[in-house]
Amino acid sequence: MGAFDENSRFAKRFWRWDKLDHDDCATFPLTRLWAISDLHLASQINRRALDDLDDYGPDWVILAGDICETQRQLADAIDLFARKFAKVIWVPGNHELWAQRRGPLRGVAKYQAMVDTARHHGAITPEDPYPAWPDDPWLILCPLFLLYDYSFRPEHIARADVVAWAAEQNAVCADEKLLPADPYDSREAWCEARLAHTQARLDREVPDHARTILINHFPWRRDLIHIPRIPRFIPWCGTMATHDWHIRYRAHVCLSGHLHTRRTDYRDGIRFEEVSLGYPRQWRQDRGISHYLRQIWPKPN
Repeated sequence: MGAFDENSRFAKRFWRWDKLDHDDCATFPLTRLWAISDLHLASQINRRALDDLDDYGPDWVILAGDICETQRQLADAIDLFARKFAKVIWVPGNHELWAQRRGPLRGVAKYQAMVDTARHHGAITPEDPYPAWPDDPWLILCPLFLLYDYSFRPEHIARADVVAWAAEQNAVCADEKLLPADPYDSREAWCEARLAHTQARLDREVPDHARTILINHFPWRRDLIHIPRIPRFIPWCGTMATHDWHIRYRAHVCLSGHLHTRRTDYRDGIRFEEVSLGYPRQWRQDRGISHYLRQIWPKPN
């Protein structure tokens, strides 16, 4: 965001505060935090619908992965959300990491290119300092990129057999062809590195007395996965390593996407939000995308 300009749209929203009396300020709404994932803007239906997004003024928004597949699409999406919200937070899903057919970017290089694009257009990424919530300096928003390691699978299925096991019930994942892990030998190795890097940052950067909102594209726990139409898709959905992160990192909320099954769950009294939109057949276009934004904080009634 550029220098403060009292004629800008953003400034005008706050310039009015000088004119409010005490009673007005007592009832003025706090900033809200919203989230959505899996916009899949390669779909023209989804992209056109985004043009009608409501204006949320001083509120913040989380884009929790699978927004798009290319740097150009990501720049377009963040620019649009930045016009509707005061702050945009982005984390990648597997689609953002897909190697393009004629593109040179693969694995970590593709991830870094998407991070650079998001930053250039004003979004907070998993590689940036974790921001504190403006209404509570001890609530830390933690955008993360953790990937998956095939550990969401039955104990009797070996890692070498998991893709064939899933295919027995028509569960396949395009990541097997489109998501290389270069320079790592495998996606599991990349996931392991991301886990180690992220745990070190959380332990170092989140104060012991602070609470968190944990943000990741992939589900945090295996028991939160509900995909009855393709139950054997679970190997591509996360890692058992994050099973207790909601407790370890004192979360108020853990949010994710990926499953295209919008829902709210609780574990150990902590709220888990699945915030995906999905492909056109999975949501009602007559309601508009604004209808599917999930309020994360303050906790909605």
